[in-house]
Amino acid sequence: MTPSTIRTAEFVLPGHPDKLADAIADAIVQHAMRLEKRALVGIEVALYRNVVFIDGRVACKGAESIDFKSLVKDVYASAGYNIALPPAPHRVQVKSNICLGPLWRGEAKLREVADDQSIVTGFACSTPGTHGLPVEHALVRHLGIRLATLIRQQPDLRLGPDGKLIVLLRESQDGMEWNLERVSISIQHPADWDSIVTRRAIAEYLRASAEAFAALVPGLEIANPLALHVNEAGDFVEGGPYGDNGLSGKKLVADFYGPRVPIGGGAMSGKDFWKADRAGPLIAREIALSAVQQFGCKQCTVTLAIFPGDRAFRITHAEASNGQAIDVNLLASVADLRLCSQVNWPRRAGDLVQIARWGHFARLPSERSTHHSLLLHHSDAAA
Repeated sequence: MTPSTIRTAEFVLPGHPDKLADAIADAIVQHAMRLEKRALVGIEVALYRNVVFIDGRVACKGAESIDFKSLVKDVYASAGYNIALPPAPHRVQVKSNICLGPLWRGEAKLREVADDQSIVTGFACSTPGTHGLPVEHALVRHLGIRLATLIRQQPDLRLGPDGKLIVLLRESQDGMEWNLERVSISIQHPADWDSIVTRRAIAEYLRASAEAFAALVPGLEIANPLALHVNEAGDFVEGGPYGDNGLSGKKLVADFYGPRVPIGGGAMSGKDFWKADRAGPLIAREIALSAVQQFGCKQCTVTLAIFPGDRAFRITHAEASNGQAIDVNLLASVADLRLCSQVNWPRRAGDLVQIARWGHFARLPSERSTHHSLLLHHSDAAA
């Protein structure tokens, strides 16, 4: 038998409880940063059934006037929840214990200095069609986007907003070829759904989506027949916050690069762009992309660290796909390592609610996006 490696990755839809929590957290970050560029936001969000709990600190001009309930309702509505698919946004209760107020005297200038330690990782690869992400992670994200598109474009299927996907690929020994062997989908649905018709529609749509993705990735093949399963664990009627609790920062592996790449750091959602755990991964990604695009590396993994009181990250390690070390002094010249360098990132990258749902390291899907339009953020969008 030819030696091979199993690669797997998972993704969740916007209606998943943990993604609801992440999107709410980033809706608050986005709103605060619009009120004041140096706003300080460090919050966590938890939710269950029709109750949302928010705690932490929001410090900026006008912080006391933020309408948290409206932000929460907008996130629930845009995720797809309504009267027929509860909790209905207008019935959601919001409970909070947030330190609200302006920045303390002198605190705005201190935003340029790290108030915490952090070790973060950045990754990029040169595989075409993958957005510079590991192929299994790029594929499952793509299928998640397509599944969300199917839910939106074919309401007659009556699918709910909560769902998740997992893929299994077999990778060749040289890491240049992959065979997609299995896809499993769990998707919310009503009790009286036509399971045969709906399962067939999902399977056909996602099989076509996988084939379209594979056409852009040299070396990726789709097994024939492809094992594509829908709700193999049984009915999925009680979904969203009525099916499980949600907590911000729980989907870190899916938020970063999948299980192949160490994540480092902590949650990004719920933190402003002066925070080390949010600025650091963006800087590290920019460095990794530069190594691939400018220096010809097949792939690059970069580790950065920052200490309390530092104004800039330091590169502690960088290596190529074969484990060969890359000169960190060379990489330090391709990016601004200062903590303050990422404050304009959200303005360039787009809506933070959508970024919380679909990830920081590839372009966001749009109403007009197709299989072929999901490309990398340019390096300057990560700066």
